[in-house]
Amino acid sequence: MSEPNEAKFRLPRCHGSVPRARAALRAKLGEWRAGRASAEDGELVLSELVTNAVRVPAPGDRLVGVRIECRERGEFLRLEVSDAGEGRPEVRQPGELDKGGRGLLLVEALAQRWGVDDRRPGIGKTVWAELLAPATDFTAAETRIAAVSVRPGQCVRAWGAWHTVRAVRSEWFASGEPAVVVVLDDGGPALRLPAAEPLTVRTTPAAEAAPVVQS
Repeated sequence: MSEPNEAKFRLPRCHGSVPRARAALRAKLGEWRAGRASAEDGELVLSELVTNAVRVPAPGDRLVGVRIECRERGEFLRLEVSDAGEGRPEVRQPGELDKGGRGLLLVEALAQRWGVDDRRPGIGKTVWAELLAPATDFTAAETRIAAVSVRPGQCVRAWGAWHTVRAVRSEWFASGEPAVVVVLDDGGPALRLPAAEPLTVRTTPAAEAAPVVQS
């Protein structure tokens, strides 16, 4: 399960995965309260990495893996895209009439550093890039996210107070709709909610969170 400052997901090898990856990054950076410049640069870089991954020849059933992480207390944004294709991407200098080939030039210009690693299973590679994100602050962020995105260690606001999440599991309502059960550390009743139900969360411990004052 992902940490609060990390997100991982997989996408099919198709061009529609590029805007999906951008949307996922935009949502996560919104939770982390990233600055506008950091978000825009991150979306451009991730778009190029995912575009390259879906274009590279690979077995048809192989998915593209994406990992987003904030490091060094939010100072760096790391983007990783993994694929099962062979070869390694290289920066090219396209001619004036070339319509493509500028993606890695953009990555090189926006990222503090980038590189390529072999994947641990030995199939394919992971292309990564790290960008400065000085305005990102996931440690104290308070935001509303779907119940399905809540993770252990976060705090949720319920019944007028903050509660630390101990565990999260998926279930189904009798109607067939997906549900999420959020188990709380203080021994109170668990929250059983529709997967898309919004919850107010923060990553600081409940003991440090200010009480909610009902108006």
